[in-house]
Amino acid sequence: MMLWLLLLQVWASCLWLGHSEVVNPFASCPQYFYENTPPNNALLPQNPAWICQRYNNSYYYATLYDINRRIPVYSAYIYQPGPGTRRDEWMVEPQLIRNNLPKEMETEKTLSKNYNITSQQIGQNQAVNADYKNLTGLNRGHLNPNSHHNSNSSKYATFTLTNIVPQNSNLNGGAWNDYEQNTMANESKGCISNTTYVIVGVVPGNTSIANGRVNVPSHIWSSACCRMTSNKTKAWAAIVENKAKNITLLTLGKLEDQLTNLYGKGKVSLFHSACPRT
Repeated sequence: MMLWLLLLQVWASCLWLGHSEVVNPFASCPQYFYENTPPNNALLPQNPAWICQRYNNSYYYATLYDINRRIPVYSAYIYQPGPGTRRDEWMVEPQLIRNNLPKEMETEKTLSKNYNITSQQIGQNQAVNADYKNLTGLNRGHLNPNSHHNSNSSKYATFTLTNIVPQNSNLNGGAWNDYEQNTMANESKGCISNTTYVIVGVVPGNTSIANGRVNVPSHIWSSACCRMTSNKTKAWAAIVENKAKNITLLTLGKLEDQLTNLYGKGKVSLFHSACPRT
């Protein structure tokens, strides 16, 4: 009888492992990854959350979130720059509080009012507005920037703290902003409209803000892959230390090599194999 129970346990474990291997963590929003292929597990933090970022009843991008460090590992989206307005209020992710709350991002004020949730409950698994108050030399750095979207709703959706890291303020307003506005526009010339897939991420650092609640990344990186009018596929990438002024432009393959060394969790693959590494 004991042998039978042991064999049953082993069989059940195998079924569970097989099941977990085929589950797509971004099942509701695979469209934000080239060929529906997200990065491999070499970027996974110890306590991850896979977020399909939803606002105004629509999905706009995907985020892998590090619950322990309270920062995004990366945000993935389609590059569609255009006019629109910024949002003045910052939002949070209700699903990181408990899974019976709305699936759409919402402000802390609204969550507290409508669902009687405390600030402590909101901030247990994610950063909150108070974490970003009174910073010196750092500010809120978008991974997925609002300027890369072409409607008010899509721009508003980037103003959630699950898309934000503490970024060096000079970098955020200087070289990184130049990369977002100018380099991305130049590199995407020749790409077919709405086929530039972007993944922007960070490497966790050794310092933090808000009494240790929120990690300050050591590096910020960006990668992109698009289909071109010539029927070819193009990719490019960039990385910078979260204190430097100069951004290093490099191939997708070189970025993956650097991230492999920086993360130390095995070979990093950011995009589908169709995206050129050289």
